[in-house]
Amino acid sequence: MSMETTSLSRRAARRFWGWGAADATLDAREQATVKFMVEQLGGQFAALSAPAVADFDLPAPRIAPPATMAAMFSAAPLDRLNHAYGKSYADCARMWLRRVPHPPDWVAFPDDEQAVIDIVDWAARSKVAVIPYGGGSSVCGGVEPAVGSDFGAAISLDLERLARVLEIDPVSRAARIQAGALGPEIEAQLRPHGLTLRHFPQSFEFSSLGGWIATRAGGHYATQYTHIDDFVEATRMVTPAGVMQTRRLPGSGAGPAPDRLVLGSEGTLGVITEAWMRLQSKPKFRASASIKFADYFAGARCLRALAQSGLNPSNCRLLDPMETVFSGVGDGRAAMLVLGFESADHPLHAWMERALELVRDHAGECDAAAVARSMAGQDSQEHRRGAAGAWRDAFMRMPYWRDPAVGLGLIMDTFESAITWDRFESFYQNVRQDVQEVIERSTGQDTLVSCRITHTYPDGVAPYFTIAVRGASDGTVASALAAWREIKHAANAAVVRHGGTITHHHAVGRDHRSGYEVETPALFRRMLASAKAVVDPQGILNPGVLYDERQRAGGALAD
Repeated sequence: MSMETTSLSRRAARRFWGWGAADATLDAREQATVKFMVEQLGGQFAALSAPAVADFDLPAPRIAPPATMAAMFSAAPLDRLNHAYGKSYADCARMWLRRVPHPPDWVAFPDDEQAVIDIVDWAARSKVAVIPYGGGSSVCGGVEPAVGSDFGAAISLDLERLARVLEIDPVSRAARIQAGALGPEIEAQLRPHGLTLRHFPQSFEFSSLGGWIATRAGGHYATQYTHIDDFVEATRMVTPAGVMQTRRLPGSGAGPAPDRLVLGSEGTLGVITEAWMRLQSKPKFRASASIKFADYFAGARCLRALAQSGLNPSNCRLLDPMETVFSGVGDGRAAMLVLGFESADHPLHAWMERALELVRDHAGECDAAAVARSMAGQDSQEHRRGAAGAWRDAFMRMPYWRDPAVGLGLIMDTFESAITWDRFESFYQNVRQDVQEVIERSTGQDTLVSCRITHTYPDGVAPYFTIAVRGASDGTVASALAAWREIKHAANAAVVRHGGTITHHHAVGRDHRSGYEVETPALFRRMLASAKAVVDPQGILNPGVLYDERQRAGGALAD
């Protein structure tokens, strides 16, 4: 069989061991930030040699692909390493440890949908596990090929060559887009038409449309359009039993919606190949404000007032005092609300004026002159300046800061949930306390758990917790990873025990299975299992995710 050593990926090289582009570097300020963070947490900063492909001794593929499709299959070590894990803390730590026990046997790069069909049909006949792969940005063990012993091999099915905007309907303001298109590729192809999908998760640069749909990804909108669900008009999915194409409609009351079964299916029911997506006109008017609250819960009550006002701000994120420190926009003495509005149609003075009335009602303080500057004129960039702009920049760069910190033995991780307003305050306090106790017990280190609210609804809120702690007194990545597993199990248990969801927008994967099985009714999971039995009778699609209890031991938490 052919054993090429050159990658078949046509995209710019990425770090297989961490986040982002292979040639990405930290600037002097960011390096100083990492050094400060490591030393503040009791670690010792040092220059590290990043993992290299030559550090890994990968097993030979266990099966040969069909000769007619062999040109689309790669066993190049770089391709296999790039598809061995997602981008969670545990994934990054295991790469620093040079520990990859379950790489894919092959990475397949289908040229078109027919090639996807052919590969899936071959895999079903050959009892080969197939892990659909978009951008590989999963942070919950959703794309790793740890599929157990029931399969002759495992392949990662990378859709990067299905990356085109195929058709645009400017009248209905929608587009048919291939599932492998990354965020920047989508926006670049829509820009000449004056349209935008405007779905910007933190992973935007390196995540795909199909991945967003499969994981029900959350975007930058803090209210109203919070999930990719809100933009999906129709989907097309390849399964071992055939292709399912749903109908384009603005809405329908015709029974359970087929697209709802595709959304959140995490590659277990089929391979999403394209979707019709609702678009928007590019915003021309913006307004932003950075607001401080001496009392965090007063800020949360202000957030609730905003969510229930019908103003629908595009950005409405509340950082608790410690989170302002992690984000580099505060000193830990006050909570901060990052508030923003945008429109393609009209100036936003009235919306911001009413929002600031609600802010004042809850004792919030902001720089009125800075708010006025943010509304200076059409297409102004003032909204990117000040604390709001600093938070945005830090938010997008944070994954790059994490990678070297993990190699130095720090645990840097997040987990998120959602809870109704009536339970938020107790939920916030109890989850932080429970997780903090486990962190201190498992690491022997004092720590604080911070929180930002990322999405806001009239009936509830999505708190997003951050932890940063030295993993163990010996400073090793192995000890930190062992402590992380205990912390992750505790966080899963805490958010569900106190009434929240196991995940608001990061999917289930392998790492959230325990909470998912508590949160969802057993009868519902049986209904889903019946659907999987129809479309995937051999169980080849992403084994160990959502279904198939036998495979759970192969996941990241148990590795």
